[in-house]
Amino acid sequence: MKYLRRIIWFVANRLLLVCLILGLLMTAFYYAMNLSNIQIILKDGMANRAKVIMGVSSDAEDLNRYFQQTCLESDVVLGAALKGNSPYADYNVRGIDHRLNMSFFWLWPWDNTVRVTIEEKIPRIDGRVKGLKADEVIAQQGDSAIYPPAWPDGRYRVLLVRESGQWKIRNLTAVQ
Repeated sequence: MKYLRRIIWFVANRLLLVCLILGLLMTAFYYAMNLSNIQIILKDGMANRAKVIMGVSSDAEDLNRYFQQTCLESDVVLGAALKGNSPYADYNVRGIDHRLNMSFFWLWPWDNTVRVTIEEKIPRIDGRVKGLKADEVIAQQGDSAIYPPAWPDGRYRVLLVRESGQWKIRNLTAVQ
């Protein structure tokens, strides 16, 4: 009886240890998977948003892959750009250098929402004023207006939700 109790205790200890290690590995795997998905959604979504605002891309429907419709409708800057009131409307923007930094966040495998603080910067915009508008824009704003205006760097508090296994940006709030 004494040996049977030792064998059972030995097996139970090892089984508990194996279960703890497997649980830790599964948590790390799902955290890494969700982290990479969220990074891709934020990076690509914010870059495509900036491209639509600057007129590099005219496919605003592509933003639905990254943003919920309510977020797109409440975005004032994007709405103004879609109506033709963008400060980049008079420029041919060919490319941008988009940078995004994320703060640390923790996400359990069963969580369906996450809040992240991001910093968006576009240090370089490749473009020039449109040919027909060049004289008018230079006369109004000076010789430096031949190049597109600088992008206003910003910090945002982002709320992401998981819908049908896919992460989307639900809310984008500017932070001071």
